[in-house]
Amino acid sequence: MRAARSLMFVALLPVFAGCQLLQSQPEKPSTAGLTRLQGELSMDNGKLVFQPCQENKLYVVNDAGSTSILQEAATLAGTQHTIFADVRGRVAAGKSADAGARFDVQQLYRVERSAAACEDPNFQRLILRASGNTPDWNVKVNTKGMVIERAGQPALALPFLEEQLGDGRFSLSSEANDQHVELWIAPQRCVDSAHGSVQFMSAELRVNGQVQRGCAYFGGSRND
Repeated sequence: MRAARSLMFVALLPVFAGCQLLQSQPEKPSTAGLTRLQGELSMDNGKLVFQPCQENKLYVVNDAGSTSILQEAATLAGTQHTIFADVRGRVAAGKSADAGARFDVQQLYRVERSAAACEDPNFQRLILRASGNTPDWNVKVNTKGMVIERAGQPALALPFLEEQLGDGRFSLSSEANDQHVELWIAPQRCVDSAHGSVQFMSAELRVNGQVQRGCAYFGGSRND
């Protein structure tokens, strides 16, 4: 993927320290007819443009779903960072991508400071990824189970059951191998400043009574 244009955003939101859970997102719109894409954001002639991973096409971003994508990108970018975005939306009818099509963004999954996120070999196989800091922890979920990694602890590979709780919330749980594990997910904006990202789900991991909090996003194999 060619280098993205230099980012000249003006920060519109304050930078938050640590992982903070903020306001709940509005009810999730239908994804019917929408396409999920990952790529880089940059400014071009005063407009926010999006270049999908492994493509040379450029789309002018229109925030059709009131996702605040411009403000989120501005906050993270400063004047130096490459901004990766994971979004869902629709190319405006009658537009040619080669001519600078408009991409109507309806849903924002995450934005982060990264020049390598497009190269993530595991993304398409993931159902969910959750992580947090102090101490560091990470959960990767796919169709075979979930792998839990925590600082100073051996990795746990476990099967799981999913329970839908309403309002976009759900939980994954396991009682295998004498472990009591629960991962609670809620649709909330979550800032992980340790890794320079904003994700749009919060996470709470409970392992044998120990509680750790962080952020989460859907992988490429989950069509929510």
